[in-house]
Amino acid sequence: MKRIKQIMKTRSLGRSGLEVSALGLGCMGMSHGYGIPQDREQMTALLRAAVDRGVTFFDTAEVYGPFTNEELVGEALAPFRGKVVIATKFGFGIGQPARNGSPALDSRPAHIREVVEASLKRLRIERIDLLYQHRVDPDVPIEDVAGAVSQLIAAGKVKHFGLSEAGVDSIRRAHAVQPVTALQSEYSLWTRGPEQEVLPTLEELGIGFVPYSPLGRGFLTGAMDASTSFVTGDFRNNLPRFSAEARDANQGLVNLLKSIGARSNATPAQVALAWLLARKPWIVPIPGTTRLHRLDENLGALALELTDNELDDLASAAERIGVVGNRYPEGLERMTGR
Repeated sequence: MKRIKQIMKTRSLGRSGLEVSALGLGCMGMSHGYGIPQDREQMTALLRAAVDRGVTFFDTAEVYGPFTNEELVGEALAPFRGKVVIATKFGFGIGQPARNGSPALDSRPAHIREVVEASLKRLRIERIDLLYQHRVDPDVPIEDVAGAVSQLIAAGKVKHFGLSEAGVDSIRRAHAVQPVTALQSEYSLWTRGPEQEVLPTLEELGIGFVPYSPLGRGFLTGAMDASTSFVTGDFRNNLPRFSAEARDANQGLVNLLKSIGARSNATPAQVALAWLLARKPWIVPIPGTTRLHRLDENLGALALELTDNELDDLASAAERIGVVGNRYPEGLERMTGR
């Protein structure tokens, strides 16, 4: 394992020409999903510290909060308008009743237009750099969704179109109407579902890939074990993979990351991110954090180059270890891969 001198690199998301920092920053946890929202001033400082360190790719969504995360990101990054890429998402029916145990989805073209207008105001920008459909809506043909975004691109309100957790059929159908710049889905050493069909499809079509939760929602950092407890409101309390039994069973994967990292004084998180970065040059992970030292730790992965043997050993060992527990409850799992 050897070090490289350059700290920040850039990558292009597929053949779209959208260039971003090789690691982005997932902003959801600053105000959504992990219990009490973080202090706004502190998160503003963290976002600006990320820019200072060369991060140019920031990920948010209207549903995070809801709405408050976009407001935070918009205010914090206002001084850097034109120098950073902000991605946000539409697709949830916020305030609408759940359906069959799943959150309501709403990707009707009229709703997409409404969401974009509201997001532009909260983000304090004139054009959204990358607009994802957050989840595929089975009640709205994906061609209609892509067509609506195409019109927004023509109107100058959106620059690039993306999908999140979409299946291969939806990706192809959407791409035929409006070229898809990026797919955002969960991908890491303990969530490798995209490898079989999705990644080859993205490579064929020239679409970039943005893995969210590349550190397994914190598990792959090595900072938790079976005895770890989560605060009220932390959505990991409801994830099967984060039950005490599953965390205990999955420690083998963390131990593997630790053993490989020990060879060059790298942390488990850095090894996990370096593995992802080595998979394809058009993959841009977006680890989230609310702490400056974790931001610096994650960015340190850019200076870590795993050898081919280490990459192969890591992947094969991870497959042998296996992963215990589904990543989502049934209702949320049904919303992925459509």
